[in-house]
Amino acid sequence: MKNVAIILSGGTGTRFGSDKPKQFAKLAGRAVIEYTIERFEKSADIDEIIIVSQNEYIDYMWELVAKNQWHKVSKVVNGGKERFDSTYSALKTLINYDGHCKILLHDAVRPLISDTIIRKCVDALESFDAVDVVIPSADTLVEVHDDGCIANIPHRASMRRGQTPQAFRLEKIRQAYEKAAAMGKFTFTCDCGVLRNMLPETRVITVEGDENNIKITHPLDLFIAEKLLQEKSSHALNSANLDFLRDKHMVIFGGGSGIGLEMMKVATLCGAKVHIASRSHNDIDITHLDSVKNYLTDIVAEHGNIDFIVNTAGVLIKKPLATLTQQEVMALININYLGAVNVAIAAKERLTCNSGMLLNFTSSSYTRGRAFYALYSSAKAAVVNLTQALAEEWIEDKVKVNCINPERTATPMRTVNFGEEPADSLLHARDVAVKSLEVLVTQSTGMVIDIRKSNCKNQPS
Repeated sequence: MKNVAIILSGGTGTRFGSDKPKQFAKLAGRAVIEYTIERFEKSADIDEIIIVSQNEYIDYMWELVAKNQWHKVSKVVNGGKERFDSTYSALKTLINYDGHCKILLHDAVRPLISDTIIRKCVDALESFDAVDVVIPSADTLVEVHDDGCIANIPHRASMRRGQTPQAFRLEKIRQAYEKAAAMGKFTFTCDCGVLRNMLPETRVITVEGDENNIKITHPLDLFIAEKLLQEKSSHALNSANLDFLRDKHMVIFGGGSGIGLEMMKVATLCGAKVHIASRSHNDIDITHLDSVKNYLTDIVAEHGNIDFIVNTAGVLIKKPLATLTQQEVMALININYLGAVNVAIAAKERLTCNSGMLLNFTSSSYTRGRAFYALYSSAKAAVVNLTQALAEEWIEDKVKVNCINPERTATPMRTVNFGEEPADSLLHARDVAVKSLEVLVTQSTGMVIDIRKSNCKNQPS
């Protein structure tokens, strides 16, 4: 008997306001559905995956399967106009499967499904024929008449919000669908609804879901999902091991001081071959594209391919905008943003050879412009946008682009602008360096990784 995940990807996403279905919208450089399928591909509790797709996207789905090397995907089948049609289409492909198989039906647009929820569903099917994933409702639920007036206000304590997957023994869900089809009943809100309507004697057990298991319905949901992915990535760094750095070649622009210098020290101790580029160290100026290109060309000629390129270069001048000299204005723009652009342009060719990663740095000020360093904070916001755009642009070349967003960190640049501050109010540059190096081992792209004191323990100096 198999545990089979059926990914329902037949929706058109009319509420999403896009020219293509929401499951193909980009989330941190990848299609939403890629995250969804990846979760089931990596789950030890799933043996096989079947994808239900609109007919015009079936070939594209197979392209994604090949690109991601998903070995569990056995079929991509045509969906229908309604959810009922899509599920029924998938069930018909399982005619020769044992009726006791465990079937998990999941929305393609719930990309943050967890291993825990998958396992709960599989385990619950040991004792029940049907499982629904639910979470408590924080809001009061109101039943409304067609005229807009309240019909009923159920007691909130007994109310739940439904999620997916919904899980079933194959023989039960197939029986329910065949009965509904024979009766000409095709309008249901979910698969558990089909079973409850057609086989009311069948008990459906509930298991607790997760608030993070959100459904991408509106454009705002993409933003929320990206933030949840960033948070997940930040926590995942705690288990990363820096042994992977041994014999890797890394270039750090701006590595003459601060976080860049600490990254060089730590990476070197881990066996990496680190090359520093800065105006003070070797007269490499990131505001000039040729300077960056020529430096990377020399590194490749002497040492071979480059695995990681890191840009920590930056300048902060804390003054009201109107008091900045033209030279200061150009320095703030050219070093903080044009420099990042130049590094990216020069890095693309070099990183493609090894499917490497470009790692940018932003500032916590990127989320909102800060008075007295308007150009710095706006340039850092631009770097975030650059990171996300390039992650999508370079995905087919397998070049990853991520961005580090540290909280206030004790660096010479900060001291020059803010003076002495309480040591316990700032992150240590070495701690940020370690966490930043851990990002290099991830397969994520387009991520803005928050590094905070809450998820960053001080490292010994």
